[in-house]
Amino acid sequence: MIAIQRSQSLREQVYQALRKIILTGDLASGDRVVETKLAKKLNVSRTPIREAIGQLHREKLIVSHPNGGFKVTTLSIQDAIGLYDCRIALEQLSVANACELISPQQLEQLEQLVLLAESAESASSKTDSQELLDLDCQFHYLIAESSGNKWLLALLKQVFDKMALLRVQTTKHNPQVLEIRLEHRQVYEAIAAKNLELAQKMVKEHLTASKARVVRELEIINNIESDPSK
Repeated sequence: MIAIQRSQSLREQVYQALRKIILTGDLASGDRVVETKLAKKLNVSRTPIREAIGQLHREKLIVSHPNGGFKVTTLSIQDAIGLYDCRIALEQLSVANACELISPQQLEQLEQLVLLAESAESASSKTDSQELLDLDCQFHYLIAESSGNKWLLALLKQVFDKMALLRVQTTKHNPQVLEIRLEHRQVYEAIAAKNLELAQKMVKEHLTASKARVVRELEIINNIESDPSK
């Protein structure tokens, strides 16, 4: 059972709780979203659950089920390609602005995220993929924040949610899809050197490599689901 803090807006808390359940993979892609089960899990009535489901449906994290009700969104290969293409375009602008505007404190935070990812992956071959997903998201979000462009940040927030869903969808089958150690360090070092062109090159290469890994994994998953004997 997940504890809900009654001192805060119940509606907002339930929404955030359901969003977390989806983006961490506790409800996997394609799973049914059942009001009664979620209400019991969160120890709330079905009304705030229904409101949260409506919001998540508008955000396209859940979709209508053909037989009625809702299910967690399953992203296709074309979805993945489209999302990565958006990120490549937006994040080249993000790192370019960060080279000029990032503060010493933000740069230090960025380095810490790189070090955390490196230590997490070197500590064990069985590092929790959710931990790496969180570090990856924090790294890219901090760069966007340091760009000083609130509209860019707002656009990337929308993309990041869908990306989190996509990465959970693929890392459950293969945690090695998420390779961030070397690629994040290269992006960080370019920003630290205030080398705009190199930073854009590094983030493009990082996201292009990530795109290829994710698309390849989705193809494998699709093949397995179409022929379970494989």
